[in-house]
Amino acid sequence: MSLALDAFRFIDAPTLRNWLNDGRELALLDVREAGQFGEGHPFFATPLPFSRLEVDAPRLLPRLSVRIVLLDDGFVAEGEGYAHASVALRAAARLRQLGYGDIAILEGGAPAWQRAGYTLFRGVNVPSKTFGELVEREYGTPHVSAAQLQRWRTERGGCPIALIDGRTREEHRKMAIPGAVCVPNGELAAHIDAFAGSPDTTIVIHCAGRTRSIIGAQTLRNLGIRRDVFALENGTQGWTLAGLALEHGSTRSHADAPSSVDDARARAQALAQRFGIAALDDHAARAWLDDATRTTYLLDVRTPEEYARDGLPFAQHAPGGQLVQATDQSVAVRHARLLLVDHDGIRAPVVAHWLVQLGFDAATVDADIAARWTSRAHIHAPAARDEEAVRDDAIVLDLRSSAAHQHARPAHSRWTIRPRVFDTLRDAHATLETPVVLFTDPNARDAAKLVANDLRDAGFAHVAVAALGIDAWPHAVDRSAVQIARDERIDFLFFVHDRHEGNLDAARAYLAWETGLIAQCDADELGAFRIGEAALLAQS
Repeated sequence: MSLALDAFRFIDAPTLRNWLNDGRELALLDVREAGQFGEGHPFFATPLPFSRLEVDAPRLLPRLSVRIVLLDDGFVAEGEGYAHASVALRAAARLRQLGYGDIAILEGGAPAWQRAGYTLFRGVNVPSKTFGELVEREYGTPHVSAAQLQRWRTERGGCPIALIDGRTREEHRKMAIPGAVCVPNGELAAHIDAFAGSPDTTIVIHCAGRTRSIIGAQTLRNLGIRRDVFALENGTQGWTLAGLALEHGSTRSHADAPSSVDDARARAQALAQRFGIAALDDHAARAWLDDATRTTYLLDVRTPEEYARDGLPFAQHAPGGQLVQATDQSVAVRHARLLLVDHDGIRAPVVAHWLVQLGFDAATVDADIAARWTSRAHIHAPAARDEEAVRDDAIVLDLRSSAAHQHARPAHSRWTIRPRVFDTLRDAHATLETPVVLFTDPNARDAAKLVANDLRDAGFAHVAVAALGIDAWPHAVDRSAVQIARDERIDFLFFVHDRHEGNLDAARAYLAWETGLIAQCDADELGAFRIGEAALLAQS
């Protein structure tokens, strides 16, 4: 595959800034890897790492004619051909193969954005995190410190406290405030009655940091729960910084308690009416989905277990709490429309009332209506070629995470990642006739096949995928500890992960980052949100 610079449109940073504010749909895609993205990206950039591009693009970009801008590190190709092209150029070529037609590349990448005087934001889920801070400021969401909560639990005697963890079950099991019950934010509206106790019960919502604590507490307040409701300030990190011990391995969950469906539905419908959230009938919902000029995401906001049981095969699964907490993991198109389905008329309206405040057009549709639809057309990645047999004399490239490679790896293998696979092979003095084995885990087979396609398109004659996992590798395994240079680990964001590994300084830095987001934003970035009364006016 040959890539010429003049085959694609390049735009400068001021043009991109204008596009972000012109009111039209736009997907600004950062195709660098997670570690690079997290160290600095434009506010509205969506992470779509090149290592998973064709796997995730159909989900994030359901409309082929949507306007797309690609962003990388600004690398200029040195030499001709696919193997020497920049990541953004390679990504543009692959998206064009999928059928996307309106593609531009930010000339100079992230460095050019910064040189133009625009801010690069560290971290992940930046719009959602900023939104959480704005919600606390605009609504005046009350919070309680870890020290104060501990005093309440030991000194308040007969005054009951319901402590709720608004994160996922996996996060809750890893670490939680002692005694907390896992009720993910998307499930709060449906299940809070089972845990709220008597009318004088104080409810405290916690997460790992700030956002889901704030959104969870304010969700209950917006629903009109007639009790004291607080966000635990700084979540599990604040608890640890206060010198208090976390609980590990808890399996307490909302699934273990009954819910009051009628009361919950009445509250949710009242909230939807207040915020102007429409429940679309069959005709109106089809009109959204069939509109070729607009992007519409059909999102099932229920739990993973419910979606696995009877989820619509053409709907994207996006649990409600995580959809608000990390919107850019499910929605890549600015000014898109979001159509939510939940099967009970409780969760979708509550999630939608946050999404309209995030700046999206959002509505709900009854599951019985959606179930009658035939499957929508999907975008499919080009099929990978058949895999070849693994040869003993091959160079083995480990495509798993850098963290996994450091722990254990096929003997004599080299760690690499899709954007750098050609560099790795050059360092190994490979020729086009050198057999190459791409080693990965079974659940990452599709991403490994993308690398296989790249290598074959570049002329490598013998490429095999071994999606076996380390325990099933039939050859020698090296389990000695190794260290990949930090600047090589572009798949790993140290800034986010270190705070959960006992690094108190990292926790303090992360919390300072969250509370400092608003101050970093320009007016047009903050203007994307419509919080509280602004949302009511926009929907009226």
